[in-house]
Amino acid sequence: STQKPARPGFQTNEYADAQLQEIVKKLRERANVYKEKLNDPVISSPEASPPVCKSTPKKAPPPPKEEKKDEKKEEKKEEAEAKPEEDHYCDMLCCKFKKPPMKKYMEYMKLPDTIDSYTDRRYVAWLMLVTIAYNWNCWFIPLRYVFPYQTPSNTIYWLVIDVMCDICYLCDLIIFQPRVRFIRGGDIISDRAETEKFYRSTVKFRLDVISVIPFDILYFFFGFNPALRANRMLKHNTFFEFNDRLEAIMEKAYIYRVIRTTGYLLFILHINACLYYWASDYEGIGSTRWVYDGEGNMYLRCYYWAVRSLITIGGLAEPQTLFEIVFQLLNYFMGVFVFSSLIGQMRDVIGAATAGQNYFRSCVDNTVSYMNTYSIPKLVQNRVRTWYEYTWDSQGMLDESELLEQMPTKMQLAVAIDVNFAIVNKVDLFKGCDTQMIYDMLLRLKSIVYLPGDFVCKKGEIGREMYIIKQGEVQVLGGPDGTKVLVTLRAGAVFGEISLLAAGGGNRRTANVVAHGFANLFILDKKTLNEILVNYPDSEKLLMKKAKVLLKQKGKPAPGPPVPQPRGLASLFGQKQETPKLFKAMLGGKGREGLAKLLQLKKQQETQVKPQKIDLDFKQTRENKSKEKKQANKKTSKKEAKAETETKPKEDEKKPVEPAAPSAPPAQKEKPKEDAKPAVIQRATSKESLIISMTPSPRAGEGEILKVEIKEKEKK
Repeated sequence: STQKPARPGFQTNEYADAQLQEIVKKLRERANVYKEKLNDPVISSPEASPPVCKSTPKKAPPPPKEEKKDEKKEEKKEEAEAKPEEDHYCDMLCCKFKKPPMKKYMEYMKLPDTIDSYTDRRYVAWLMLVTIAYNWNCWFIPLRYVFPYQTPSNTIYWLVIDVMCDICYLCDLIIFQPRVRFIRGGDIISDRAETEKFYRSTVKFRLDVISVIPFDILYFFFGFNPALRANRMLKHNTFFEFNDRLEAIMEKAYIYRVIRTTGYLLFILHINACLYYWASDYEGIGSTRWVYDGEGNMYLRCYYWAVRSLITIGGLAEPQTLFEIVFQLLNYFMGVFVFSSLIGQMRDVIGAATAGQNYFRSCVDNTVSYMNTYSIPKLVQNRVRTWYEYTWDSQGMLDESELLEQMPTKMQLAVAIDVNFAIVNKVDLFKGCDTQMIYDMLLRLKSIVYLPGDFVCKKGEIGREMYIIKQGEVQVLGGPDGTKVLVTLRAGAVFGEISLLAAGGGNRRTANVVAHGFANLFILDKKTLNEILVNYPDSEKLLMKKAKVLLKQKGKPAPGPPVPQPRGLASLFGQKQETPKLFKAMLGGKGREGLAKLLQLKKQQETQVKPQKIDLDFKQTRENKSKEKKQANKKTSKKEAKAETETKPKEDEKKPVEPAAPSAPPAQKEKPKEDAKPAVIQRATSKESLIISMTPSPRAGEGEILKVEIKEKEKK
């Protein structure tokens, strides 16, 4: 509701007026409530509803039994949901603590119909369990087969662990692998029947089935021979799948790659140690200098020999028999091939892990070399190094756009929304605009790092971009010397937004903005915004309206101190009206100095006109005397008058003509001497006029300019 302007000469009490407006507002709200009640009687009223009459209509026919059962089930569900959760406590000897109910555990552990192998962490955890079982079989089956570590006294322990590993294999074959989703023709198949059918048609299913065949039954015929469990090592597909899934969810996957490559090397040495003990047992323990002599820990001694032989360190005993020579040659060949491939793989893993750091160092070295070539000052070189170091430490890369360019546009947008949308959404200039326009703008933002003391923008520059503070602080400087801190802007603040929509190529900066510490800013230039707004005309209109409002607010002078409100009886009388601007200009601001100056100027002009008046009076008297002489001569003799008339033009030509004043009035009719002087004085005082005018100032915010002109009247 807009307030009506008060009548001239009528004063109102602000407090009473506010109270009356509040009462009117409440009455209107109440009237609207009753109007809605009349239009729609279902709407609840603030008043109490009347009691229901006892006379009720006839009852509807009872629903059938099936509907009753369904209703009862729904009521039971609603009651179960409405009941508060019971507290479950676990009693201990010294304390009693609360624990969640078993239902929540069961709901969380319940497997879905299908599993997404890329995002489900429970599937990755299960693959880790199966991988542990697979590594147990790979490491201990050769060990138990070659070394005499499995004895009748500890066979039961080996069998228990073997059974646990077999259970993991069976659960993976029956429960988990048939539920894994797959991609067919670009579509993700999540139907349970389709996933089972697909799994059974793969090679992985055949290998998994072979790996769980219970050849352990042959223990009853051939004794407890671990070689009968060699088929368990065929489940290698699950092991490699676990490696891929784990690397996908790890932040620093190269660490796991190094550990995995080291594990490959240790496993190959383990197999070589087992083969060396088998060859020694075949030749006879201690039979020659080359074989194991049977002293010390058999596994460690054989492992030591495998390391020296496979890595080709040397210093081993020379083989003597043909079997020993052939075995040693094969060992050397395998060692050169395997060890070189593992070393190369390790080099690739470490190189990939440090590729970013190497790129950063190469950029710094090239920049430093360039600066040294052109003899750049040390101060500038230090600032460049500081920028490189801070940018790399804060972002992990020099340019974020290089990483995002490799992704599709949709993924770039998703990353930009998660990183920058919360900051851009705080900008008042873009509130109410199309969300898709803001998304397009996020992809165009450029991130720039400023060092401490760097000028983001300087006073007087043409502004063509807007800045959004992502991290750090900036200071706005002003004052006579430009060093006074007017305000400090922190993360999430925006400045320079008016420059985006200002006409005429941008407006000038009104202050210096300096980075206080390291500051990371987003920049959006005017050209980029115009390219985006071409596709969003509604948002463009809204931004133009907001820009006009911001420009008006910028042009207004800063608000002064609040005017104190009168108290007591003084509030009944209105405030004194302000002096008109024209009258203020006449007075000059202090007393009546302005008006006094105007009067003094007019007196000076009158004194300049007096000499002109004296010259005019002298000329008129001279002309009158000459006329009298001419009349006397006419009376004496007509002939002389005729002669005078003939000779008069010649005399007039010979006589010098006195120059008339430039400001002299036109020739006047003849009048007597007494009337001539006052008439001249009256005309002299009215020659010039005073012109006062008000013109708007060419600069915004300076109001109007008063002009006073003294102008001569035009000649008639």
